[in-house]
Amino acid sequence: MKVLVVGGGGREHALVWKISQSPLVEKIYAAPGNGGISGMAECVEIGDTDVFGLADFAQQKGIDLTVVGPEAPLVAGIADEFNKRGLKVFGPGGRAAMLEGSKVFAKSFMKKHNIPTGDFRVFEDFEDALENIGIFGFPVVIKADGLAAGKGVIIAKDRDEAEQGLREIMVERRFGSAGDKVLIEEFLEGTEMTMLCFVDGQTIVPMESARDYKRIFDDDKGPNTGGMGTFSPNDIYTPEIDREFREQIMALVLDAMRKEGIDYRGVLYFGLMATGDGIKVLEFNCRFGDPETQVILPRLKNDLVEVMNAVTERTLKDIEIEWASRASVCVVMASAGYPSDYKKGEIIQGLEGPQEEDVYVFHAGTKQDSGIFYTNGGRVLGVTAMGDSKQQAREKAYGAVERIQFKGAQYRKDIAG
Repeated sequence: MKVLVVGGGGREHALVWKISQSPLVEKIYAAPGNGGISGMAECVEIGDTDVFGLADFAQQKGIDLTVVGPEAPLVAGIADEFNKRGLKVFGPGGRAAMLEGSKVFAKSFMKKHNIPTGDFRVFEDFEDALENIGIFGFPVVIKADGLAAGKGVIIAKDRDEAEQGLREIMVERRFGSAGDKVLIEEFLEGTEMTMLCFVDGQTIVPMESARDYKRIFDDDKGPNTGGMGTFSPNDIYTPEIDREFREQIMALVLDAMRKEGIDYRGVLYFGLMATGDGIKVLEFNCRFGDPETQVILPRLKNDLVEVMNAVTERTLKDIEIEWASRASVCVVMASAGYPSDYKKGEIIQGLEGPQEEDVYVFHAGTKQDSGIFYTNGGRVLGVTAMGDSKQQAREKAYGAVERIQFKGAQYRKDIAG
């Protein structure tokens, strides 16, 4: 098989790494890829949102399976275009992807189908939103409706912070058109969890649990990022919570999609909160999480390509998905200044030579020139390790982080702590 992976971040590097292990695969392309991916796949200079350019390329090269990593091309309808041309693609169509593309759509979907979630109100006018900023008390959650690269959520502890956040989204347009509408949501107390599921439109199968760290600094301080680290399995995801998730959320969502005529084939990501009133859904993503993918895929025993083929062909019920019992931890190394302004082009050292067993360095924002790697993004590397325990995996991951250097490197010290 020839496989095309769309995207160029750490998630896509992890996908390419896992796909490359399949005996079914003879050639992998990545568009646009990155410095690390270039060692495993042929990188092509097509942007990940160039839907028609990617479809043309897949036709010209006879691509057997296209795997879409980021959310933007999915929301833009890449799966619809590929399906129209008879090209096999792993990822939901544009309407299904609105579960991530519009937070208003997602929350309205949950409310309509009685899927447990926090209370919310939608506003299109800044003054109206400002007048109602305290409707759920404080702290309060303010969200830009559209895609904001994982950064369009503000948790405001008081009215001043809430007003500032609302102004950033709706007046200063920090997230562009994503802020045309905002949601004001009640703040849920509890512990966050992440669950990713394979979905083929008829069957939904959960992957292993994970926990993501969104804030830039230790102890969950500072602004939200795309994710600064993660580990799997999540300690608090107990068999009781798993049963509640499967029966009261996962099954309800699949049934709701059927009722809405949404043909969802790909990965559905559930951002969850374990509260005193049970599990509630914070958000959906319409693709593999980043950096959750970096800790979940190393634990997958199956051939990922076989699983993806089953999803596209609606035969997921025929596959038994198996997971390693070992733990995995990922620590993200980011550029100085991230998630705000940051420099590119810093030389990365410490990537040379043999890596320790069970340690994987997934490249997120890198480029390679004449064998030298340079920083080329906010999140630069996802340093991942497996171990017989979370502590062992953590020690391996941080040991590898300490061997890697680039000017201004920043990372959290409390991942999986």
